[in-house]
Amino acid sequence: MSQPAIAVLLAAVLSVFATGAQARTAAPPPQHWVTSWGTAVQVPEPANELPTERWHDASLRQIVQVSLGGQELRVRLSNVFGSGPLTIDHATVALALASGRADIDPASLRALSFAGRASVTIPAGAAYYSDPVMLEHRAFADMAVSFHTAQAPQGQTGHPGSRSTSFYTGGDKVGEAAWPDAGKVAHWYQLADIEVLAPAAVGAVVALGDSITDGHGATTDGNDRWTDALAHRAAAAGTPLAVVNAGIGGGRMLRDGLGPNLAARFDRDTLARSGVTHAIVLIGVNDLGSQHRAGEDSPAARKAMVDALMDAHRQLVERAHAHGICVIGATIAPYVGSDYYHPDPTNEADRQALNSWIRGSKVFDAVADVDAAVRDPAHPERMLAALDGGDHLHPNPAGYRAIAAAIPLDALRHCALHR
Repeated sequence: MSQPAIAVLLAAVLSVFATGAQARTAAPPPQHWVTSWGTAVQVPEPANELPTERWHDASLRQIVQVSLGGQELRVRLSNVFGSGPLTIDHATVALALASGRADIDPASLRALSFAGRASVTIPAGAAYYSDPVMLEHRAFADMAVSFHTAQAPQGQTGHPGSRSTSFYTGGDKVGEAAWPDAGKVAHWYQLADIEVLAPAAVGAVVALGDSITDGHGATTDGNDRWTDALAHRAAAAGTPLAVVNAGIGGGRMLRDGLGPNLAARFDRDTLARSGVTHAIVLIGVNDLGSQHRAGEDSPAARKAMVDALMDAHRQLVERAHAHGICVIGATIAPYVGSDYYHPDPTNEADRQALNSWIRGSKVFDAVADVDAAVRDPAHPERMLAALDGGDHLHPNPAGYRAIAAAIPLDALRHCALHR
């Protein structure tokens, strides 16, 4: 064999070895934590608190549906509204057999730890992550988070509008698969998030709003809020995306209601969450309605309210953009006929003025025209009867699907801030 031929052969052999070495040392695809499920925490009003005796040497199992599949996850427990330390002395996560049932798949049961310890004490005002655990699961899996407490928290942190059944029982039962005699309550307590380790290209959108986002009129354990429908729509379109519902029933942009005002809770519910790339803001009906129902309803006061809502939206967008988060502004659905707010033409004019500004101000990265999606074309000040939950304020599940269809998927796939 000639020397040139030998040189060519040697180069080929070395190339094969180099390629193999590169394959063995190639870094795995980048991943990050993404909030796969989350809620907006608040102080439960007295009627929605878990009675003190349900915390004493007791276990609580809460069922949530995650947006994303994966293999590794972590749980965040919250004591944000506690006035003293909260001690959780044993906690687990598992795949629930179904929404609305306390039973879990025993093969999926994983003990949660905190810095390697089974128990954790969370300071007042704080929220703590568990250590990561390996638990393979699919998108839209029902997860059960269970924990045992020796005594009641000093001030409960929860989410009353869960639209999901939670279960309680005496003693430390968090490691047991079946809870045949468990009590039931349709609220969440001390639970903030479940995060999954996901590819770097996968993000989360936080939906911020009031009872329409929270899901008033949705089916308990049915997972048919508009945020659920949006998550399924995105998945069907090949857009892997977590959707986090941060709605609070009775919520307002400017003033506290049943929970903190949105301007105050925006950082905790959006900026502090892992993997958030987008936010959808659908709020204002309770601000406008309360002004008409119980506030000063003069022209000057009404104009000041609309101006303040515009200013607050601008502030949220500025704060989101500073963290690389795109914001979709959503128009407010019609509510003439509401037995609670009894809106008159002036109140309707304020809604139209705010909606026109949301559509045309260019403040938002995109607009979701919820108003157009659910209004009656013949009577645009009213919700279409087929989408109305019955109180002329909240949609039914079909109405929630219409809202989800109004969210522009292209705006969730692309964002100028991420180019």
